[in-house]
Amino acid sequence: MIWIAPGEFVMGTDDPNSMANERPAHRVKVSGFWMDEHAVTNAQFRRFVEATRYQTTAERKPDWEELKKQVPPGTPKPDDADLVPGSLVFTPPATPVPWNDLAGWWKWVPGADWRHPDGPESNIEGKDNHPVVQVSWDDAIAYAAWAGKRLPTEAEWEFAARGGLKAARYPWGDEYAPTDAAGRPRHLANTFQGQFPNKDTGEDGFKGVAPVKSFPPNGFGLYDMAGNVWNWCSDQYRVDTHVEAASQGLCENPTGPTRTFDPTDPYVPVKRVIKGGSYLCHISYCESYRPSARRGTPPDTGSSHVGFRCVVTAQMLEKQQVAPAGDGRDDKKETGK
Repeated sequence: MIWIAPGEFVMGTDDPNSMANERPAHRVKVSGFWMDEHAVTNAQFRRFVEATRYQTTAERKPDWEELKKQVPPGTPKPDDADLVPGSLVFTPPATPVPWNDLAGWWKWVPGADWRHPDGPESNIEGKDNHPVVQVSWDDAIAYAAWAGKRLPTEAEWEFAARGGLKAARYPWGDEYAPTDAAGRPRHLANTFQGQFPNKDTGEDGFKGVAPVKSFPPNGFGLYDMAGNVWNWCSDQYRVDTHVEAASQGLCENPTGPTRTFDPTDPYVPVKRVIKGGSYLCHISYCESYRPSARRGTPPDTGSSHVGFRCVVTAQMLEKQQVAPAGDGRDDKKETGK
């Protein structure tokens, strides 16, 4: 894990070329914490599952009593044959589709889970160092508790993602793909190049999820704080979180709102924040690999581009009287404790 020293920063943005839920910018102060240097990998998550026999959300049969809380009243119950374990998988269409129709590139796939991220015929053999995906917020919380850690708050995550840069558009600066000495664009994150969502050219070296640490770290030594996979945060999601925070002056260690509010999903009772964007973020579509970018997702939802990383504080270590576990390394050495 990497020590992130306490500090004050400007959270969110006033950039007009951003989404409304990222504005306005406001001052935030966070205490110090340790953060996983990269997203939790398949190998790390496997150790957790083997130790606890944990079954992820995607591996369980959906509960209609819970599902119907997220759909319009009166929605008929699906056939039992359709209520089977599975998850959301990115399925690129053969031709361009309207960007306002997510069903054009997302499919519910029975049998998709963390071991089979693209469906029952897929697997993670040889991908121990890939970030685990198809994990819900509930799954991430369970892993973090086992490892003696927790999920970061949105403020902690964004502070860490900025890597010490002030008001930069990306974790590495203001230019998306700065050129190298030969004048060639240098890709610094795993994102989508080509025509979204039907043709990823893989110009950055990858089509789909990349192994962790495939791109340079940010100023704090953290890898993949932009692109590759979204990261779950602990906060509940509101579209107007920053509006409320900006009215309070300097916010210290904010933990997010107490209730979810997202007018685009009025029937979903709770959403949690995800940050960082993924390999599906395109410069002309959402560009959500910017540190200020944010999105809300139901906590029982997994997909093929969402993972997580954990944090731990000195207070947590004092209570445990041990270093955080779960990655098979000498954690005391890694954290400096």
